Amino acid sequence: MKVYRTDQIRNVVLLGHGGAGKTTLAEAMAYLAGITNRLGKVTDGNTVSDYDKEEIKRKFSISTSVIPLEWNDNKINILDTPGFFDFVGEAEEAAYAADAAIIVVSGKSGVEVGTQKAWDLCEKYKLPRMFFVTDMDIDDVSYRKVVEELQELYGKKVAPLHMPIRENGKYIGYANVVKNVARRYTDKDKKVECPVPDYAEEYLEDYRNELLEAVAETSEEFMERFFDGEEFSVEEIMGALRINVADGSIIPVCMGAPVNIQGVRILLNDIISYFPNPSMRKKTALDRNNSSKFEANYNFQKPKTAQVWKTIVDPFLGKYSLIKVCSGVIKSADTLYDVTQDKEMKIGKLYILCGSKSEEVAEVHAGDICALAKLNDVKTGDTFALKNNVVDYGPVAISKPYTVKKYSPKDKKDVDKVATGLGRLAQEDQTLKLTIDAANHQSLIAGIGDQHLDVVASKLKDRYGVDIVLEKPLVSFRETIRKKSDVQGKYKKQSGGHGQYGDVRMRFEPSGDMETPYIFEEEVVGGAVPKNFFPAVEKGLDECTKSGPLAAYPVVGVKAVLYDGSYHPVDSSEMAFKSATRLAFKKGFMEAGPVLLEPIVSIKVTAPDKFTGDVMGDLNKRRGRILGMNPDHKGNTILEGEVPELELYGYSNNLRSMTGGAGTFEYEFVRYEQAPSDVQEKEIQARADQVNQGDD
Repeated sequence: MKVYRTDQIRNVVLLGHGGAGKTTLAEAMAYLAGITNRLGKVTDGNTVSDYDKEEIKRKFSISTSVIPLEWNDNKINILDTPGFFDFVGEAEEAAYAADAAIIVVSGKSGVEVGTQKAWDLCEKYKLPRMFFVTDMDIDDVSYRKVVEELQELYGKKVAPLHMPIRENGKYIGYANVVKNVARRYTDKDKKVECPVPDYAEEYLEDYRNELLEAVAETSEEFMERFFDGEEFSVEEIMGALRINVADGSIIPVCMGAPVNIQGVRILLNDIISYFPNPSMRKKTALDRNNSSKFEANYNFQKPKTAQVWKTIVDPFLGKYSLIKVCSGVIKSADTLYDVTQDKEMKIGKLYILCGSKSEEVAEVHAGDICALAKLNDVKTGDTFALKNNVVDYGPVAISKPYTVKKYSPKDKKDVDKVATGLGRLAQEDQTLKLTIDAANHQSLIAGIGDQHLDVVASKLKDRYGVDIVLEKPLVSFRETIRKKSDVQGKYKKQSGGHGQYGDVRMRFEPSGDMETPYIFEEEVVGGAVPKNFFPAVEKGLDECTKSGPLAAYPVVGVKAVLYDGSYHPVDSSEMAFKSATRLAFKKGFMEAGPVLLEPIVSIKVTAPDKFTGDVMGDLNKRRGRILGMNPDHKGNTILEGEVPELELYGYSNNLRSMTGGAGTFEYEFVRYEQAPSDVQEKEIQARADQVNQGDD
């Protein structure tokens, strides 16, 4: 592939609901651009972008693929993203790297939740966008209904550039709203001019008037001409569209049947005609040398800078860091400074990825996308610059995962392999988080949803040959006391020669400090317990609070006072006083009204207004408390409340089911509260059963 200038580049992300036809559209684009000589199908597992084994097996996209197309002496980098919500991180990375978006809508299914989420993502990154309605080859699909749904949601700035022509319900051609002419398909995407059918004239006139009105608003001169009844030329309309699409004041709607390549050639031309090249977009960084703003703006004449927007780690392909050049021209073998990792490196060869295939290229201009190989320490979000121009673009914002499960290898000997494999998967998937819960002796994996974690487990088996078991995680309860107790702990052991003797009298009571396991004080008088054994008593306390006597959970909020005891001048030792303290703690804790504390989280749920009642009812069933409700002025209600963490397992699936996939939630730990008696009894019994199983 040849080197392209910034003004010849378009970076376009395909967004939309799962199953809307993004990959099929990308495949049709690749076919027309000559990348492939046959039109692959998702169902056959032979498309350019869905090349991963998991994607082929499941028949939907899991990762973002890059497909660079050469079209009319320009380069279009198509970023084909997954539509299923569990893989939202892939869409977020791609939207961050793109300069424009095509939101794909199924003509059969209409506007779906994924359509609206795609719009919100475009709003977040201020992306110029257009809609592309697929499935026009399906009989009686109503394009007009889809347009009306879009206009109802987003206003009259949604402007159709085409409308379908049908005969007996079948899609046979289209009318071009800009040129005010009609075309009839003769074979695949081959077409001839034809008259506009009578039934379509009214709608075509309405669409054209709406478009011309939007065009007229671009200047006072156009507005005067519009009111005087003057006609705009095609060139004037296209010029105005170019301005309006770039600033988001017009959102075009295109359509076609990608399975027959119909409408795809027009779409590729519209991408070049209406979408901005990178130099028309803003891109700023923080200049670390003087804390000022560095205006990169994809200017090829400025110092070299780039950012890693995605990482691919594959046992066969190796590791690729996908970068977007933000300024300057990057050449193979350049030496760049990784600002994030604070190290200089020689980047080696530059690659253009097309699905699973790679091709070397000598240089890449500002605004273009390429891949760097084998940079092991580099991570998604890293900024590359020159050592004398240290600038930082900051991290790539990705959704936080809230679906947590416990994982363990099926075969214990695979522990290291599992850790290595999951570590590599986490490098390429920013929504995958791995943590160790030391208190419960469990390894935790967090993802966007159950399907996400199932795919991770499947990838682990396929790529690295190891199986893991995913289970419900243990919740991190705590133990504390509500009363006071006064006990003696005596440890006495005699066995030929020196024995062991330690004797302590201690008071236990609530400390009131739930952030600290224990507070230790001593009030010993008269040397009943020598001072040199005080540290041993505290060590014994420290060990006891790591696993409490009630259900073997960590202890918090206990005050322990050593006030008396006795010792033996020969047989007393640190070990004996530690053992005596353990005896005293266990007895004193159980006599002081022991209770379990459960973690409480602050939760924020965003759902469409019509589902508010269902969401509130479900949270109440989960022992939740609603603390506030606020509109987000986008048709949603934000519910804020508190709920026990124990009740959140499986909430992601429930919320999606209740809201048709539209609801989202986030939470964070706030405090511990005493668990209800039924929860406490159930948890103590479960812990006892675990201990018994361990003994068996």
